[in-house]
Amino acid sequence: MRGEEQMEQTTVRDLVRASGGRLLAGDPDTVIENISIDSRVMKGRDLFVPLIGERSDAHDYLGQAIENGAAAVFCQRQTEPLPGACWIQVENTLKALQAVGRDYRRRLGIPVVGVTGSVGKTTTREMTATALGARFRVFKTSKNYNSDIGLPVTMTEMSASDQVAVLEMGMSNFGEMEQLSYMAEPETAVITNIGVAHIEQLKTRENIMAEKLKIASYMKEGGTLILNGDDPLLKTVKASPSRRLVRYGTSEGCDYRAGNIRVTAAGTCFTASFGEQQEEVFLPVYGEHMVMDAMAALAAASVRGIPLSEAAAALRGFQGFQNRQQILKVRDFKVIDDTYNASPDSMKAALKVLSSMETEGKRIAVLANMLELGEDGPRYHYEVGEYGADCAPDLLICIGELAARIGEGFLARGGKGEVRLFDTKEEALPFLRERIQAGDLALFKGSNSMRLGELIEALGE
Repeated sequence: MRGEEQMEQTTVRDLVRASGGRLLAGDPDTVIENISIDSRVMKGRDLFVPLIGERSDAHDYLGQAIENGAAAVFCQRQTEPLPGACWIQVENTLKALQAVGRDYRRRLGIPVVGVTGSVGKTTTREMTATALGARFRVFKTSKNYNSDIGLPVTMTEMSASDQVAVLEMGMSNFGEMEQLSYMAEPETAVITNIGVAHIEQLKTRENIMAEKLKIASYMKEGGTLILNGDDPLLKTVKASPSRRLVRYGTSEGCDYRAGNIRVTAAGTCFTASFGEQQEEVFLPVYGEHMVMDAMAALAAASVRGIPLSEAAAALRGFQGFQNRQQILKVRDFKVIDDTYNASPDSMKAALKVLSSMETEGKRIAVLANMLELGEDGPRYHYEVGEYGADCAPDLLICIGELAARIGEGFLARGGKGEVRLFDTKEEALPFLRERIQAGDLALFKGSNSMRLGELIEALGE
């Protein structure tokens, strides 16, 4: 696997052709190696794409981009070209960026595995890249560049030496996934589950599933759709004549099936089955939900011709990544850092990990608001609290107005642990400093904007 690299064999002429734009100034044979959407950051031989947002228009920074080294720029304003860079007039800079990403992916011709879902798509992306790495040189989405802006930039970082690409594809509204599929044209697509993330915009789970399934809108003929066979909505999806449908999970009817799941002090173990093949799998991360992500990865690797045994061996090297259920030693206690983001399903999964891990001291859950859940947000928080009562943390700390409903649900279900409510993380800090002791295990989880990672850092000082 590899990180960011320069674009291959791309000139201004290619950009003009792909975008349908018009070259107003500059040499069409100018080589382009990178794409930037930030006028302050150029890596060298960059195309600068000025995007128009709700509050700002990056066309105002075209001059700054050229001063910082942009070799070419897109522009949708009718204006006189500035000197110092190739100037390409386009109708819409975002559409032009997307067209360039699609064209570059097509020119390289690398097989693409697309990954989406309400929960677990980033972990599934990482595990899938790890499993495919058993035999292939793998390109994968860097950071969280999975949107209609991030995906085309990501795709231009692929190189001709890559043998397969694993691309995370995230959407939050109607029509976005179809556009992502149009750009990526996946041969294989994984859908991890249908939850309630972004239900504020999409209104119902059924709408969310319909949008997620559009990952296959531009799938190559004969491609494979890999679905979570345990998900009550995804299990209703029917096969299509133009694509293969396979399911993974723990239930009857799954083509790739996990059983005998054990969470130990070292990690998570299970038995993976596919037809007559059976393989013991060890993951050096914690939680039964990780098994589902691993099964998706094993299925994707198998579709690409990698035997179960080889893919399982590769997954032993999976280490997780920052702020997603990372186990940290902070002074004399342990932390489960799951602060990257939160949804009802992922919060329940994190609470289950907390309850299953061995600890010398108390189990402490520090939970903050989950956002973008719409008018039913309070109910989803309450349900997390009810679930948490069965996980039995010794101390439950809820941060934020919505998270207070977690405490209510916990107590209503008969949770035995102590519950404390705080409006902000700053208010919670002195109490945490006082109550966390040597040998304790503390889970931190909430939406990214709640910045619980800063609370962990403060406790470490």
